Amino acid sequence: MAAAKKAVLGPLVGAVDQGTSSTRFLVFNSKTAELLSHHQVEIKQEFPREGWVEQDPKEILQSVYECIEKTCEKLGQLNIDISNIKAIGVSNQRETTVVWDKVTGEPLYNAVVWLDLRTQSTVENLSKRIPGNNNFVKSKTGLPLSTYFSAVKLRWLLDNVKKVQEAVEENRALFGTIDSWLIWSLTGGIHGGVHCTDVTNASRTMLFNIHSLEWDKELCEFFGIPMEILPNVRSSSEIYGLMKISHSLKAGALEGVPISGCLGDQSAALVGQMCFQDGQAKNTYGTGCFLLCNTGHKCVFSEHGLLTTIAYKLGRDKPVYYALEGSVAIAGAVIRWLRDNLGIIKSSEEIEKLAKEVGTSYGCYFVPAFSGLYAPYWEPSARGIICGLTQFTNKCHIAFAALEAVCFQTREILDAMNRDCGIPLSHLQVDGGMTSNKILMQLQADILYIPVVKPSMPETTALGAAMAAGAAEGVGVWSLEPEDLSAVTMERFEPQINAEESEIRYSTWKKAVMKSIGWVTTQSPESGDPSIFCSLPLGFFIVSSMVMLIGARYISGIP
Repeated sequence: MAAAKKAVLGPLVGAVDQGTSSTRFLVFNSKTAELLSHHQVEIKQEFPREGWVEQDPKEILQSVYECIEKTCEKLGQLNIDISNIKAIGVSNQRETTVVWDKVTGEPLYNAVVWLDLRTQSTVENLSKRIPGNNNFVKSKTGLPLSTYFSAVKLRWLLDNVKKVQEAVEENRALFGTIDSWLIWSLTGGIHGGVHCTDVTNASRTMLFNIHSLEWDKELCEFFGIPMEILPNVRSSSEIYGLMKISHSLKAGALEGVPISGCLGDQSAALVGQMCFQDGQAKNTYGTGCFLLCNTGHKCVFSEHGLLTTIAYKLGRDKPVYYALEGSVAIAGAVIRWLRDNLGIIKSSEEIEKLAKEVGTSYGCYFVPAFSGLYAPYWEPSARGIICGLTQFTNKCHIAFAALEAVCFQTREILDAMNRDCGIPLSHLQVDGGMTSNKILMQLQADILYIPVVKPSMPETTALGAAMAAGAAEGVGVWSLEPEDLSAVTMERFEPQINAEESEIRYSTWKKAVMKSIGWVTTQSPESGDPSIFCSLPLGFFIVSSMVMLIGARYISGIP
């Protein structure tokens, strides 16, 4: 019986999916795209000062080892032979910046996470050096100068961390986004680890020329980054190196398996949703929210606040594909904030139950601008607000408003994308952890006033990384030819409110957004001075339309 099962499965492909909130390792059948097993570990985020967000690179690496080991155990229990795993792909949170010592293998500082705001004064100083009539940073990278991207985080580390400065001087420092740190470690680390990244992750650093597909000397000089610490840039689908993790007995069976796929998480989701045609788009609901539209071989520059980025390059000799991207900083992170900071829910899943109890926000609007506003505003002075509160408001209404906030932010970036592309999307393909929330999905259809379409297998980010790995030259167990791609079953959510009501709710949201802008008037978060964020933790402000302060009893829903 076991032998028959193994015979049916054929070649398998693993995927490391390292996100902001958690790490996962998933194993797919390369012939059917069926998910066979996975394991997930939550990752801690540290907030050492106001606006700072960090993670421990060693904890991230350890979580990868743990997920691989536990998944291999689960496959064993299912009587699946893990020696059938023929390749491994890596997908990762983008922009998050790590510098480590290539001699000791030790990180020289915590990973500075993409959400981190400490570099705002660095950004302001640099922006003064860009001529108004020649924004060479944006024309070469497709990105606005922002705290979001890796170059300014790396600049901060070089300016402020003595260990980093010394390691650079002594030629011991390596820089990378999370993919580079993981691939270097998993391919041997100090014993011959491969220091590389792929074009999608490189395109998020603000140091990479998205036209020539190379690190750009002028950009590196502008940011003051020594080019010798940068990883080699490769395609998203090729063999980078072989797994060397013999210290882990259970996962040791993956020793020698090629790591042959690498994509930033949003590019991986685009591939996993099979958006291979010009004009196809997907929206991923994770810690943030990211809408990507494939623009084919054309590098399209937005006039409405979107980013131009690399979608993928699936092979050394394959063409590069570009995308327009709308980036929202806070989506799933707002649910985690309600759980960890306010304590009004005990688990992330509970938010759906609370929202269902009331079915409305009762005029309450939540703008979760904890890290300023990303697309389409790019407004670092914004901070989070809840407005429209009354004495009737309780935690259920706030929970509902938090879900609506995710949907309104998606509407804003979808509107911008429709204006840039000229052809409005007829439906929205969605994926990511939050899509299991049916109230959120119905709200999204109502607020966009177009159908929302969700694949029955929501792990499209990991699937994209697995597809890239399995299709790599020298592996060849996953065909990306259109006729060979597995059909995906979809769940569809149709709008259930009238268009007029949808527009009224959206215009009220935009009023709330305007009130969130301009809260931070003196930009120097690098000093860590909390006074610049006014009073409440995390720079969070409650603005009430009827009362400025309400008792905790109302927030808790106590009569």
